[in-house]
Amino acid sequence: MLKRKYGSRYDWKRILKKSYVEKYYDTPRFRGHVTLFRMDEVKEPLFKKYGEKNTCIADKGYSWLQHFPEGEYYSVTTVFNDENQVVQWYIDICKQNGYCDTNGPWMDDWFLDLIVLPTGDVNEKDADELEDAFNQQIISKHEYVQAWLEYRKLKRLIDDKRFYLLELANVHFVELSKHINIKE
Repeated sequence: MLKRKYGSRYDWKRILKKSYVEKYYDTPRFRGHVTLFRMDEVKEPLFKKYGEKNTCIADKGYSWLQHFPEGEYYSVTTVFNDENQVVQWYIDICKQNGYCDTNGPWMDDWFLDLIVLPTGDVNEKDADELEDAFNQQIISKHEYVQAWLEYRKLKRLIDDKRFYLLELANVHFVELSKHINIKE
């Protein structure tokens, strides 16, 4: 079964107190929902290892800005630290993006991911999970092929420095930060 992930992170137990805002954009550069999720209080920080370096991606004062572009097979989560600097861009390859009146924007994760670091390093993640999903018939051959096509397209755009959401994330972060509300 595909994992449905929500921008509101309503079910994330690590977060004790959060602030959240979402907005729909219909501009020449982006059409879709964007969410900003700020961690105001956490049980414990979350670290991921990239190469030899442990990188904090969730802690008090950190924010996750997530783009859910309409009609695309990906969603981008930009992680900002407590000094509002980008820590990483996490790109989920997904079957679809959608919207739920209760929990906000969501995406159905196809498992395969790209992680872009501010250094320019690009990491592939969870190709093994995509293979397992295909072998266990959780996803079809068409979905499997589509996931890899999307991955290669995005990787090429990133390598050519033409993936506009990496830059647009900062603009949307500033805009949405002005409207964020505290929620328990």
